[in-house]
Amino acid sequence: MFRPCIDLHEGKVKQIVGGTLSDAGARTNFVSEQSAAWFAELYRRDGLTGGHVIQLGAGNEAEARAALAAYPGGLHLGGGVNAANAHDWLDAGASHVIVTSWVFREGRVDWARLEKLVKAIGKNKLVLDLSCRKRGASYFVVTDRWQKFTDLEVNDLTLQKFSAFCAEFLIHAVDVEGLCRGIDRELVSMLGRFAPIPTTYAGGANSLADLEAITQLGQGKVDLTIGSALDIFGGSGVKYADCVAFNHLHTK
Repeated sequence: MFRPCIDLHEGKVKQIVGGTLSDAGARTNFVSEQSAAWFAELYRRDGLTGGHVIQLGAGNEAEARAALAAYPGGLHLGGGVNAANAHDWLDAGASHVIVTSWVFREGRVDWARLEKLVKAIGKNKLVLDLSCRKRGASYFVVTDRWQKFTDLEVNDLTLQKFSAFCAEFLIHAVDVEGLCRGIDRELVSMLGRFAPIPTTYAGGANSLADLEAITQLGQGKVDLTIGSALDIFGGSGVKYADCVAFNHLHTK
């Protein structure tokens, strides 16, 4: 299934090349003239659920809150979430909060932080972002705007263990994110085999065929977010209307 996204950078809805994000900025594929709330209202109108709003750095809170207000209960919220502010984002309209960097410190999982977060909001409101990059033959979770490798390998044991702490996974294939060169089929196949809870994959999608491939390779457990290739984000590979139609066809 298709899940929509709203990526916010410097207060604007953008599509960036994921691995280039830093304090100096990012390589940008698209900057929208429309607000985050405009996209949220579009997704609400078309009955798309489980999408996400991601704050890529500071200066995005007002836009994020406007999007959540436009589609209360319809979007996940990620970026800067921790145990102290998670409830506030849920109160602002997020159906779930997405967390990654806050539960990792010095390249390792901070289990005390993760347990504190689960205790604060409950696992059913938490999405763990296990976005990863390939090193050697394996995929490792990356944090801090996808610039720092952790020691956590994404594999069957990791997915099983972390599923006890959250409702869903969000996994960007960072090496192909924003490049529109096709999905990472190896990663998607692994998620299809081993993910015990709903998982959203993002990265590289450039055609409706990728959405069909995700459905097959992911064995019905993996959904797809499409960014830079989508026509509403300036892309030419995938029509938003076709993604909406795909979801409606597969939910009948």
